Amino acid sequence: MPKCELDAIDRRIVTELQTNARLSNIELADRVGLSPSPCLRRVRRLEQEGYIDGYRASLRRGRLGLGFSAFLGVKISGHANDQALSFERTVVAMPEVVACHLVAGEADYLLEIVVPELEDYQRFLVDKLLNLPIVQEVRSSIAIQTLKADAPLPLAHLSWP
Repeated sequence: MPKCELDAIDRRIVTELQTNARLSNIELADRVGLSPSPCLRRVRRLEQEGYIDGYRASLRRGRLGLGFSAFLGVKISGHANDQALSFERTVVAMPEVVACHLVAGEADYLLEIVVPELEDYQRFLVDKLLNLPIVQEVRSSIAIQTLKADAPLPLAHLSWP
């Protein structure tokens, strides 16, 4: 794992931005104990160095009519690199897939699927995922209730220089 080379002020900046990325630079500077210009330089450096990946709005799925979530363990047949890479590209391009992880264990991939309702999930599963020739097995777990999602990373628990 690469060593994290953020000082205390950088850590405060990323912590504050995880909590509220809509803070103005002046508000952020005040919270981390800097004047606005050095704060903005640090934020830009953190973006350029890849510590900050982007900014986005966190949307309420149910409010948008996307109330059905499922987690799929997908086992693929064979692991020829070109076939696996083709599977990954195809799955990542599917709008219903909001997360895709290569995992160790019984499944090869863990997918998070978000759709309006059960019938949409069935169409996704039968018409899209199971139509991929490399897919050998799919095990689904249906989310009943989301208790925690999109939480900030636990930066306070990491060992930092």
